[in-house]
Order: sequence, then C-alpha cells, then structure tokens
Amino acid sequence: MSDEEKELHRWETLPGRSGEAFAAARARALAAGQPVVQSDMGVIYEVLQNGGRREIKRIDPPVRSQKGKIIALR
Repeated sequence: MSDEEKELHRWETLPGRSGEAFAAARARALAAGQPVVQSDMGVIYEVLQNGGRREIKRIDPPVRSQKGKIIALR
C-alpha cells in the first residue's frame, strides 16, 4: 500500500474512529461519576451516571444536508 493510499484510508476511517473515541470518553466520564451532555431531537440533556437525564436547553432540530451543500448558520 502506497503512502497516498494509507493517507486516504486514514481519512476514510476517521468518522468511525472518532465515534469510537467519543463513546469511550463518554463511558469513562460516566464511570467516574461525571455527567455528560448530549443532544437528542432538538433538546440538550445532561446525562447522569445512573442513566437519568435533565433537560438543559431546547435547540433547533438537526438539519440534514448533502455533502458540499452550504448552510448559513444564525
């Protein structure tokens, strides 16, 4: 495998690897008794170690977009 192919492979697998790293960090924080923040269907929640959730704030729901599409943020 050439260096260019290796670099392309790293970029192609980045989303999956970042998701794994995020899930591991979230699990470590919860195991340490620390709350984590997550969004779900337009609401930001604080998630506690015992699985409980507390609503923090309502936000606009996620916007689906196509690759390369430009979206203006307010």
